[in-house]
Amino acid sequence: MEANARDNTLLDVRALAVEFAAPRRGLRASIGRAPRAGVRVVDGVSLHIARGETLGLVGESGSGKSMTALALAGLVPKPGRIAGGTVRFEGRELTSLREAEWRRIRGARIGFVFQEPSSALNPVFTIGSQVAEALEVHGRASGSAARARAVELLDAVRIPRPAARADDYPHQWSGGMKQRALLAAAIACDPALLIADEPTTALDVRIQAEILDLLAELRDRLGLSLLVVTHDFGVVERLADRVAVMYAGRAVESGPAREVLAAPSHPYTRGLLASRPGATPGRRLAAIPGSVPDPAALPRGCAFAPRCPERIEACDERRPGATAIAPGREVRCLLREGTA
Repeated sequence: MEANARDNTLLDVRALAVEFAAPRRGLRASIGRAPRAGVRVVDGVSLHIARGETLGLVGESGSGKSMTALALAGLVPKPGRIAGGTVRFEGRELTSLREAEWRRIRGARIGFVFQEPSSALNPVFTIGSQVAEALEVHGRASGSAARARAVELLDAVRIPRPAARADDYPHQWSGGMKQRALLAAAIACDPALLIADEPTTALDVRIQAEILDLLAELRDRLGLSLLVVTHDFGVVERLADRVAVMYAGRAVESGPAREVLAAPSHPYTRGLLASRPGATPGRRLAAIPGSVPDPAALPRGCAFAPRCPERIEACDERRPGATAIAPGREVRCLLREGTA
């Protein structure tokens, strides 16, 4: 696979769309003749990640961020499918790959850490065997060599007494330790890109900080690029070089993390930042009214309009396109069009 050496881009995603089929209702559906209508849960997402860079993908539950991450690893669950766009990784287009081809990339060149470590780990196999399996599947090691390497990987993610703990089963480990085990398996084959889906969910504050520090350490030591999916801007502030904010399947704002945090342009981004604990000391915690809309019933215009405190009449009629507001920064908001 050839890399894009000209601009150091590792991953280049353009106009990605993920669609789920749903049967139409009504008479024709009842007799089995209705066409299947596509519901887009990811709609026109573009992003890029350079070698050694960390991108934070932020949004509320239902915003499409986890589905975007799954699409980048060829893991969209059925009956979902990639319905449009391109995903180029190390110079290779991925959207047309068959599952057999995906298996050679997923785990080897793209590591994935799932959101729920307790669900991702098999309860009937030891931790060490599950880390070793990642090596065996991709032909990196087998037998005692895979076991020895699994112990080294557990040590690399700061598991105490890794040789002994490798024989433990998942139920014997805490949530934070299970998350480290998933990290060990994800980096086993030296991937170029590590995707971490909500890596600090359900962990206490101290363990969250340790996991974020570990991700930063692994990125720097192994030369990884990171895509971190999160609902927490604190994770972005601590870890990310750039950020993309998602709402209703679209990236509504993107840019360098420091710039977006210091001067958010989209009303949704400002709302998320204002709702952080401690965002406005001495004041009651702010909240965005309403909830993320059902992707099967999006508003006609801007999807955020029903919740937006800055809404104008045109927001109900027209979907905003991407507007470049500064080098490397884009926003989808009618109020920002023509402000570059």
